[in-house]
Order: sequence, then C-alpha cells, then structure tokens
Amino acid sequence: MESTETLTQVERDARERLYPSLCNPSWLVLTKRREILSAWLNRLPPRELRVLDVGGRVQPYRPLLDGRPNRYVALDLKCTPVVDVVGQGEAMPFGGDTFDFVICAQMLEYAPEPNRVIAEIYRVLKPGGSLFLSVPSVYPRETDNVCWRFMPHALRTLLSGFHQTEIVPEGTSISGLFRTICACLVLFARPAALRGLFRFTLVPALNLTAVGLEWMLPSFNDRFAANFSVWAQK
Repeated sequence: MESTETLTQVERDARERLYPSLCNPSWLVLTKRREILSAWLNRLPPRELRVLDVGGRVQPYRPLLDGRPNRYVALDLKCTPVVDVVGQGEAMPFGGDTFDFVICAQMLEYAPEPNRVIAEIYRVLKPGGSLFLSVPSVYPRETDNVCWRFMPHALRTLLSGFHQTEIVPEGTSISGLFRTICACLVLFARPAALRGLFRFTLVPALNLTAVGLEWMLPSFNDRFAANFSVWAQK
C-alpha cells in the first residue's frame, strides 16, 4: 500500500498537533494534552524503551520522548512515510509482553470495538508497562467512520484490567465549550472562504477568551471537557 501523504506533510501535521498555532480550533486541548503528557513521561523508567504508537500515522508526541526509545513502532490502518506496520488495533501482529510504553492518541473513537483495542494493548505491554491514551468526549462528527465518544466512567470500565489508571480532563468545561465553538465555526462555515476568515480572526480571539475566563473564573468543573487524557499501568 502506497502512502498518499509526503513526509513533509506528515511532519507538518505532527508539529501542528504538538505545538499548535493560536489559529488552530483545537489549540486549547492540544496545548493542555502536551502539558499533561510531558509531566507523565517523567514516570517512565530512566532507560531505553520499546514504544508502540497505535494510530501512529503522524506521531506528534514522539519528540517528547527525547530519543529514549531504542525501538519506536507505529501501527495504523493508513500507510504514511512514518508508519511501520499497516494493521488493525484489534489484532496487532506483535507478541505479548513486547512494549514498555504504548501511545494511543485520538484513535480509539474510530475503532468499532474499542474493548478489543484495549485488550490488545494490554496484551503487548510488558508487566509494569504504561499506556498513554487520549480520547474525545465532545466533538462534532466530522467523518462517517467515527464510532464513539468517551466519558470517565466508560474509560474506567474499558481499562479495568490495568493495575492503576489516572484520568485527567484536557481542560475545563470553559475550554471545552470554546473549543467546540471553534471547531463548529471551521467545520460548518459556508461558503468555504469563511472558514479561513474565521480561522484567522474568530478562532484566535475565542481561544484567548477561554484562557482569560479560566484565569478569572478558576474551576475544576470538567462536565463539558472536550477530551480526556489517561495514564494506565499494567
């Protein structure tokens, strides 16, 4: 299977997800996700790691590992210049107890059977290995192959086999609301020329407004959090 994306395109997409511009409708959650994961990576053992990226079409979080993996394997249904194995998360072609760390970011919502993906991740993780998972809870259905949105209770149920699980919202309800507004402006604007206008005018203003409101009205309310990050240990 040949890739339809160039390495330059993939690298550009990865940079925009790791260090998003203020014009990105997902700037709020992407920035928060990077902060959460950066802190969690300090929990990994100080040695070389075998890492699996499930849904690793772009691999935005690979640079945060700072060269520590002695092997980094990306599995995805779609072939790109950085994908090592084209395959399904429900049936991974790896032996059990193979990887020290698994990344599965914004992929599980596309899996018809997310419980099978989680079971496979658990199987290929070494005892004591860790999973970083990021999933949406609120977002417009942008394509027809989206299957799920996830809430904390559902995540605890899916990950009940893990020894330890921590779930953190990628922002408060304020940022969740403003991120949703930004996404809708860009996804549904008509005519198409309005999308670019909104992206470079309204979206940055809304992102900054959300930051200001969270600073003025500090809250731990996450009932409308747009995404959740999860750290689970086998």
